[in-house]
Formats: sequence, structure tokens, C-alpha cells
Amino acid sequence: MNEYDLTGKIALVTGSSRGIGRSIAIKLGRMGARVAVNYNRGETEAKDLVGQIPHSMAFKADVADRNQVNRMAEEIHSKMGKVDIIVNNAGYWELMDFASYREEAMDRMFAVNVKGVINTVLAFLDDLKGSGVVVNIASNAGIGTAAPNTTLYSLTKAAVIMLTKRLAFDLREHHIRINAVAPGWVETDMTIGHRSSTEIADLEQYFRNRTTLNTIGQPDDIASVAAFLVSGESRYINGQVIVADGGRIDNRTHGI
Repeated sequence: MNEYDLTGKIALVTGSSRGIGRSIAIKLGRMGARVAVNYNRGETEAKDLVGQIPHSMAFKADVADRNQVNRMAEEIHSKMGKVDIIVNNAGYWELMDFASYREEAMDRMFAVNVKGVINTVLAFLDDLKGSGVVVNIASNAGIGTAAPNTTLYSLTKAAVIMLTKRLAFDLREHHIRINAVAPGWVETDMTIGHRSSTEIADLEQYFRNRTTLNTIGQPDDIASVAAFLVSGESRYINGQVIVADGGRIDNRTHGI
């Protein structure tokens, strides 16, 4: 039996029009899942992705808005059916020095990164009861690194890590497996931004020097971990956080 076979399963991947979420959606599609591709602003990218994954569909919703998530759930139920797998990937970050605290930025990070997980799990809770699987994309920032200007962002990802552990406990009677992946720095359009080629090279070298493997992450690296956690191969794992960061040397600890 192939425990990585997701044929007959429906998987929702939030924030999957680009970056890590896009790679996860493609990976789950290759494993046989029908994928609900969630996006907020990247409609063109989401529709392009749907064209690459058989039997997938795109659904617009800002996960920070519970009403939008509930409407998305109704639409997915109507067009695809019951959701078996959720990957809470949608995220938002703004780099800022603590002394330059901007409340609106903090509110948005918390709303997307933390409330987005809450809103999505609640909207599909009945679907998940019995054998559902949830994977939350956290960050090694939530454990602790020395990367500058990430203090406030790290608070939201630490909350995702604790939420993962608490939901595994609170929902134990429903037999829902809930785990998290904590990526290190991964090369995506979000992390690279609008930097020049020289700036990108410097940034990559900065993070490469901070890993024991002397490498930087790619979206597929995280997608592979997420694929393991939603598969039957991880059936005995619950409430855990897998750190995938190349062995960062500036972490306070690699354990949770």
C-alpha cells in the first residue's frame, strides 16, 4: 500500500497561488489529491496553478476574515465536497525594528498568520472529524533566530506553533491530526522582494552562512515535509513541529 497516495482526498492549501503554498499544492496534486487552491490577491497565478493540477479549483478568500473563509467553505463544499486535508500556508510579514513598531502591521500579521489558522480550521471542523489532517506552516522565527527585524513576526509564528500543539490536544476526541512545519529562510518571490540581483545574492549568502548545511531552502523542500505530514506515513505523529531550516546555527534551540 502506498501511504503517500491521496487519491480520493480533497486538500485545501491556503495562500497557494505562489511560493511555498504553490509547491505544496502541486505536490499534493501529484499524490492524487484534488486541490482547492486558495488565494487572496493572486487570481492570475491561482488560475495558472489550477491549470497544472488535475481536478483542482481556485477559491478566493482572505483567511483573516472569518466571513470570507466561511463563504469559501460553502463554495468548496458545493463544488468539490468534503475537505480531508488542510495546509494552512497563507502568511504575511513585515520586517521592522521593535522600536519602529507599527500597530497596523502587527495587527495584519496576527490576523493572517494566527487568526487565519483559527478561521480555517473552524470553517472545516466538521469535515475533519474522524480522520482529517491539518498542517500549519509556521517558521523557525517562532522558535528563535538572530535574523534582524523579525521580532514581531516571530511572535505570530510562535503563536502558530502553540496553536498547533493546543489544537492537537483540544480536538483529540475528533481524531484530527494537527502538525506544523517550521521553515527557515526559503527563496520565494516574497522573501526576495524587488531586490536587485546583487542584493539577492548577498541575501542568499547571508542565510547560507547561517546553516550547518551551507544552503538555502527552496519551496519544494517544505512541500516534501508537508507531503509527509499529510500522508499515512506520519500516522503516529500529532501535535509536533518539524523544523526544516538547513540546520540554522543562530537558533536558540532546534527542539520545541
